[in-house]
Amino acid sequence: MKPHKILLIEDNPDDVDLTLHAFAKSGVFNEIVVVRDGQEALDFLFGAGAHAGPPTELPAVALLDLKLPKIDGLGVLRRIRADLRTRRLPVVVLTSSNEEKDVISSYDLGANSFVRKPVDFQEFVQAAHQLGLYWLLLNEPPPARQEP
Repeated sequence: MKPHKILLIEDNPDDVDLTLHAFAKSGVFNEIVVVRDGQEALDFLFGAGAHAGPPTELPAVALLDLKLPKIDGLGVLRRIRADLRTRRLPVVVLTSSNEEKDVISSYDLGANSFVRKPVDFQEFVQAAHQLGLYWLLLNEPPPARQEP
C-alpha cells in the first residue's frame, strides 16, 4: 500500500495557506503535515524532539522550501539523503528561488524535482494538481526499508 501523507516543509504562513488551499482546490485531499523549520522537519522524519515516539510511516513525498529557519532546505536535504531510513524519500524542492545555483545544489544533493512556486494562484493550483497526481498516484514508491 502506498503512503498517502504529504510533508510540507514551509515557514511562511501565507505560502502554507496558499499550498493547502491549492491542494484542496485541485482535489488532493491527502493528509498534509506542515512543519515550519528545518529542525522540525528532521525531528518529524526521525522521530525526535516534539515528534519523539514510535517511528511513523514516511510520507509519500516531502515538499521542501529552501529558505527555512534553523536548518535551511539544502541542509535538510543533505540529512535526508545521508540516512538509510530516509534516503529514498521523494523530495520535491518547492521554492520561490529562481537562482540557478539553488537548482544545481538541490539536484546535486539528491532532490527528485525542483519546482518554482508560481505567482499566479490558478497556476499554483495547476502545479499542486500535477504534483499530487504524479507523486501520490502515478509514482511507484520504493519498498519500505527492511531492517537487517
